[in-house]
Amino acid sequence: MPKAKLSPAHANIALALVAFELGVMFVGAILPTPLYPLFRQAFGFSGVTLTLIYATYVLGNVVALLFFGRLADQIGRRKASLPAIAVGSGGALAFAFATGALWLFVARGLSGFCTGLAAGAATAWIAELYAGNGAGAPARIAAAANFFGCAAGPLLGGLLAQFAFWPLRLPFYVFLVLLGASAIGICFAPETVADPVRLSEASFKPRVGIPPPIRLQFLSPAVTGFATFSLIGFYSALIPNLLGESLHLSAPAISGIVVCALFGVAALTILSAGRLPSQATMLTALVLLPPSVWLLVGAELARSLPLLLGAAALGGIAGGLGYRGSLEIVNRIAPADRRSETVSSYLIALFAGNSVPVIGIGLLSAHLGPLDAHIIFAAVITALAAIAFWTGVRFAPKH
Repeated sequence: MPKAKLSPAHANIALALVAFELGVMFVGAILPTPLYPLFRQAFGFSGVTLTLIYATYVLGNVVALLFFGRLADQIGRRKASLPAIAVGSGGALAFAFATGALWLFVARGLSGFCTGLAAGAATAWIAELYAGNGAGAPARIAAAANFFGCAAGPLLGGLLAQFAFWPLRLPFYVFLVLLGASAIGICFAPETVADPVRLSEASFKPRVGIPPPIRLQFLSPAVTGFATFSLIGFYSALIPNLLGESLHLSAPAISGIVVCALFGVAALTILSAGRLPSQATMLTALVLLPPSVWLLVGAELARSLPLLLGAAALGGIAGGLGYRGSLEIVNRIAPADRRSETVSSYLIALFAGNSVPVIGIGLLSAHLGPLDAHIIFAAVITALAAIAFWTGVRFAPKH
């Protein structure tokens, strides 16, 4: 799509409004993380149910990506983003008025769907509004907005649940206010789709695939994304329980701070490592992933909060580098006429990494205990990092 014809100042303002909307959507994605132990106490569901609730979010992501991923290209960025915000508002209300675990499944599904739809539209919108010359800058801005939102969400939820009233409602009321502000903001951002079609004319046929010439080159960034988001998914879904059961730290504020540290470090890493080549960035992340996950196991064994914070910081660096490097490689190797399909395949790998290992950990924890499950998880992440590193070196893109 052509870039909007704006002055640099107006383009930057519009870009900031869209980046704010993108960040807000991810605030909602991670906002419930420090609240899960409170929901479990209130509704009495098991750890396995918790992992399935978390996985419902990723199911919503995948549905949005498969069937609605091209919608913003067809009807326009704003016309796709505003309904996504409305769906996100429905998810927030479902959380706020939840009376049982079923409500949480509905809320997480709506949250996942709205985030998947809005993220694709906002990411493309940012690229089209960017007025600078750096080829990778729009991707870094979008990724940083993503992770800053993910950092703010658990911090907001944890602090409000710890120190304010209505711990299971007030965080979502505040999120509704942020959603309203983001909706107003994007109404002032110019539409960048030149000839949008009507909704009735839009195609909802799924389009994913990996062109045969790049399949070996695609393998390493896809496995990197899967492993990186497996670690991120672990923190997002299970850290509050680990803190409560292993370190005897059940305060929502502490859970929020730990998860915030992971995403905050990831966002700062993305912004500060912009000059590193994408291949070197991805390989560096793969080297850092194993020590970050084994340090997490060490923190659990030692019952040490400082070790856990160190693991979160190292995991944040690995996560930021892994996401940025692998995404840039996929963008570079994807044929122009099949870019959407290729990137969608990459994102599905990320979403799978965000959910499948978390479900596995939950099931293993029920049979073997949390510590054994976390050791197996660390071993799997180490193996995946080794596979991704070898394939990344062996089949590195030649351009």
